Amino acid sequence: MVLSLSYNRISGMIPSELGNCSQLQVIQLRSNRLIGNVTADFSRLSRLKELDLGSNKLNGEIPEEISNCSLMITLLLDGNRLTGNIPDSFSNMSNLKYLNLSRNNLEGEIPSGLGSLFNDSSIFSMNENLCGKPLKNDCKNVRKEKQRKLILLIAMVVGGIGLFVVFCCGYIYSLLRWWKRWMTGEKKRSTGSASSGADRSRGSGENGGPKLVMFNNKITLAETLEATRQFDEENVLSRGRYGLVFKATFQDGMVLSIRRLVDGTIDEANFKKEAELLGKVKHRNITVLRGYYAGPPDLRLLVYDYMPNGNLATLLQEASHQDGHMLNWPMLHLIALGIARGLSFLHSLSILHGDIKPQNVLFDADFEAHLSEFGLEKLITATPTEASTSSTAVGSLGYVAPEAALTGRPSKEADVYSFGIVLLEILTGRKPVMFSQDEEDIVKWVKKQLEKGQVSELLEPGLLELDPESSEWEEFLLGVKVGLLCTAPEPLDRPAMADIVFMLEGCRVGAEVPSSADPTSLHSPA
Repeated sequence: MVLSLSYNRISGMIPSELGNCSQLQVIQLRSNRLIGNVTADFSRLSRLKELDLGSNKLNGEIPEEISNCSLMITLLLDGNRLTGNIPDSFSNMSNLKYLNLSRNNLEGEIPSGLGSLFNDSSIFSMNENLCGKPLKNDCKNVRKEKQRKLILLIAMVVGGIGLFVVFCCGYIYSLLRWWKRWMTGEKKRSTGSASSGADRSRGSGENGGPKLVMFNNKITLAETLEATRQFDEENVLSRGRYGLVFKATFQDGMVLSIRRLVDGTIDEANFKKEAELLGKVKHRNITVLRGYYAGPPDLRLLVYDYMPNGNLATLLQEASHQDGHMLNWPMLHLIALGIARGLSFLHSLSILHGDIKPQNVLFDADFEAHLSEFGLEKLITATPTEASTSSTAVGSLGYVAPEAALTGRPSKEADVYSFGIVLLEILTGRKPVMFSQDEEDIVKWVKKQLEKGQVSELLEPGLLELDPESSEWEEFLLGVKVGLLCTAPEPLDRPAMADIVFMLEGCRVGAEVPSSADPTSLHSPA
């Protein structure tokens, strides 16, 4: 028996009477407005295999009795306000395979057995006072023990060095006394020879040009200038709000992308600090910083992998001129999912993008999507001079969320809105702003087609051959629904990127969209 009420607006407390439904195997109440404690009556459900209470407003401690559900496979309590310790008895849940306790107010040490079973730190992340493996922050008792061992080790090392120095001094003193007694003249010549040797040593040195700081290999500034032909206009790959991106082809055949930041960057020390931090942000669906350079006069360079297959804007434009034969559904679905995964990862690190649009989605040799143009605002101080005329302070025309355009402040919700516009553009092949039609924007156009029951009008030209009875058709309808959820007028009504990834991977979503605009409730076209 399954109880699935996720992604609704159910409020109030979880009724304890659920514990009387002994046949229940699955309880899904994610993304509602539930409050109060997690009831211990769930422990009476001996057949319960899945309990999903994520993204609500539940508080109090996690009841230890839940561990009595010996058949439990999935336990998701993320995104609530739960407090207290994680019950030790959770380590005894032998069938538990999927666990998420992130984004709560849990504290104390993670049970060792549970930490060994789940070594993914994201499962326990964003609990400020939680410690222990697999999190990087150790608990106080473990930290004290490490400090004690470190102090002991330092004392032993210092003591050993001290004894060695005393021994060496005694030996040298004895040797000098013997040398003075028997070979006074030789001592003087030795001293003179040592002095001249020291002078020669101080005069030696190694000259070379300035080098770029690379995380994996070594590149000099001279090689970079040669690879870009002195930043020649012919090598420009793109122009953005943070400067120009050049294609750099080196003599050994290596090809990289070099971003030359606009004038007005921060001082050299802070630039290096921010670049080092940015270089640690790594994910398969974002452009990873490979190196940087900071030197006079205000020359600031960032090094990235070269993306040979261009960007999403170019891909969609070319597809519109190929009679729909260039793109298919699996490819479009993977592109959308890759963008969502990259943005979800950035949000998990509290990094805001601020300008999601097709031009900032790049493709590698395998056509895997990579988000670019993020994390660069901390590297400049002056107003960018190379920004596109269609860009605003926090986004681009047609993609920026209404509240962000009004306040000028980026947010996760504004990023979600921009992603929704890009998703609808991928699915329909339409531009976000259609100046030649009565519709003001793509969101209103999509809703209008849905209200008319003309679902086939939404299809991007390459998707016209989709079978209305196929699973791909259902995935397309789900994608349209996700796009409308992301572009909800109220920021708080938009789902989080982690939930969007979950939806696009094939999971069902709740009825957050009005029935007149719900693509899953409409008939398939003939």
